[in-house]
Amino acid sequence: FSGPMFVLLMAMMVTLVVVIVLGNALVILAFIVDKSLRRQCNYYFLNLAISDFLVGAFCIPVYIPYTLTGRWTLGRGLCKLWLVMDYLLCSASVFNIVLISYDRFLSVTRAVSYRARQSLSHHAVIKVIAVWVLAFVLYGPAIISWELLVGRSRVPKDECFAEFYYSWSFLLSASMLEFFSPFISVAFFNLSIYLSIRRRRRRSRDTHLHLQLNEPAADSGEAVLLSGLKLTRRGSIPSQCSSPSIAKLDPSPSRSIHPSRLARDKKIAKSLAIIVCVFAICWAPYTLLMIIRAACRGRCIQHHWYEVTFWLLWLNSAINPFLYPLCHSSFRRAFNKILCP
Repeated sequence: FSGPMFVLLMAMMVTLVVVIVLGNALVILAFIVDKSLRRQCNYYFLNLAISDFLVGAFCIPVYIPYTLTGRWTLGRGLCKLWLVMDYLLCSASVFNIVLISYDRFLSVTRAVSYRARQSLSHHAVIKVIAVWVLAFVLYGPAIISWELLVGRSRVPKDECFAEFYYSWSFLLSASMLEFFSPFISVAFFNLSIYLSIRRRRRRSRDTHLHLQLNEPAADSGEAVLLSGLKLTRRGSIPSQCSSPSIAKLDPSPSRSIHPSRLARDKKIAKSLAIIVCVFAICWAPYTLLMIIRAACRGRCIQHHWYEVTFWLLWLNSAINPFLYPLCHSSFRRAFNKILCP
């Protein structure tokens, strides 16, 4: 790279590292400082923050010199370690996003049983361990043993990439588990959440109208008040682990105005759509490009496009702290305690 381009790229990379490390460190510190955050659902946010923090603290700093110089000078041992850690942490981040979406899905569709299980933290620990095991099994053994199974290494000494880099069948199979299945799952869970919200609001509106029409005129004020309390209890999800949009869904019959409800529905749909879209934007280009690159053995994709999609993956680790924990009021309160004591 030329001098100005070298400086620009270095500044952008360092900025990304700082944002990832500080953003995710804040989530981890909040979990340590504020005991009220130590609920089952928040363990998934902690796990996501740990995986993303390590991406910024280890994976990117090791890769920066390789990107700027085009040569790997840290030896084969550190290359293997870096590959294992990078694939492990990125895969764990994806599986954590799926786990968070699944947890939100349960908090909405099975609210009663979900709240009853919040004190059982060992369930969360088991799921967290499963995420790391699955993330390692997906790529770890292949990175470590591929060279031994094939009988020779195809990676030049001054480069660092996985031996299965051009194995189309392996990358397609791994991509099904690492991107396509998680993306479909996240989209399904968040769509189900939104549809559940719509149904709950519709039932609340219909019930309120029915009560208003059937209550005597003299008692209408009290009836509306009581129905509002009942509907609020039935319609809300009083768990701290619900998403910020969901937590504000307590139906308020006394303000049953269709335009305002429609506006809230649109806001909820937008926030849930952002989760799915950010995940797709950060992961789809890399996944598709890797499959295409392996199929044509690198002859149809220029290297700089691969680099762009690679950094887009890591950008997801910078977005996650803002997209998930920072959107929760309980985490925001903890952040205020830390930053403004």
